Amino acid sequence: MASMMRVLLILLWRTNLVEANAPQAAEVQVFPPLNFTLTVSALAQVLLHWKPNPNQEEKNYTVSYDVKILTPVPEEYDTKKTYSVRTAALHNGFSAHIRTLLFHNGLEMRSEWVKEKIPPLPGAPETSITNLSCITRITISSTVSLHCTWLPGQGAPEDTEYFLFYRYETYTEECQDYTKDKWNRNIECRFLVTRIDPEEIDKLIVIHINGSSKRATIKPFQQLFNQNAIEKVNVPRNVTVFLEQNDLLATWEKPISLFPKHCFEYEFYLCNLKSGNKQILKISSNDFRLRIDVTSRYSIQIRANHHTCLTRGFWSDWSEVIYVGQNKLENPAAWILAVLCVLACCTFLLVAIICRINHVWSKLFPPIPKPSNKFRDVFPNDYERARTCTNETETEFISFAEDLYCSPLDDSVF
Repeated sequence: MASMMRVLLILLWRTNLVEANAPQAAEVQVFPPLNFTLTVSALAQVLLHWKPNPNQEEKNYTVSYDVKILTPVPEEYDTKKTYSVRTAALHNGFSAHIRTLLFHNGLEMRSEWVKEKIPPLPGAPETSITNLSCITRITISSTVSLHCTWLPGQGAPEDTEYFLFYRYETYTEECQDYTKDKWNRNIECRFLVTRIDPEEIDKLIVIHINGSSKRATIKPFQQLFNQNAIEKVNVPRNVTVFLEQNDLLATWEKPISLFPKHCFEYEFYLCNLKSGNKQILKISSNDFRLRIDVTSRYSIQIRANHHTCLTRGFWSDWSEVIYVGQNKLENPAAWILAVLCVLACCTFLLVAIICRINHVWSKLFPPIPKPSNKFRDVFPNDYERARTCTNETETEFISFAEDLYCSPLDDSVF
């Protein structure tokens, strides 16, 4: 109840204060700033500048300015200065508004907006590069390398030449090491050494790519990258893996970096070569212990990335494969029996093949001769064949076996 009374009193006091100052605020006229200009001061950098309005009365007022960025990335902020510097991709233009703010006795008074813009950079549609991707690496000498790739625009002629520049703070440099596509267009750039500070966190790297062609005006392209978000982390060093009874133990050192080891996380890839089971374990320390099947052989790999201190970058490559353990038989007697069975089957199959090739079976087991028929077949099965016997056949059968009978041909058939 007491808290509700306190809130009501505060609201009543503010209402009275506004009513008391309303006539005074109505008498104050707020004028917008003058000479508002936008100037490109560096690659992807705009200087916003303006002057106070001289018609603004200098009384007991607090004067500041409300700045609103409309494109390419909306942003709004207050400042008491008469200038502001913003970093933004400018290939599609830049626009901003500004107005004067007056504060007096808890009241805020605003002027009208003043607007200004920078037009888009000139160039034919679909001639600027696409799919820009960049990564950085920290080298052994604690310098930073930069590697960028891109695709030519769909509307870019075959004779297009692209040129890449990077800006870090106030330093700008053009690429000298390009890789070309089949039309001899630059699609990849490498800086082995840059001015990028490996100890900085969340600094911006500006990439600017323009081009030239005899058949079209190539539209430039700009993109901003967070320094740590595009870092390709180095591989963990000195990875050691060994067995201790039924446990697998692994230790390693953090990647080459100026940041401490607690800033990194790791993925531990473990593959059981006996069963084929695979698993990836996330680890935040530099050592690891795991209960395993000691009868199996394992392959191990480790990779690293930023963790708590920095913006997450790209995972490092996997470390070289390390093998540990040895596949062992769970039941040697069963294994020996299985091998003997396989050998016996193979031997029997080989002997059968050899016997068939050399006709051994026909020699060992000759066919039994069929006995001759001494009795007359009263009901011959093949009547048509008996009727087609020739005279020579009849004579031959009668001479050798008088009880054999062959029916003469029936003239009625013809």
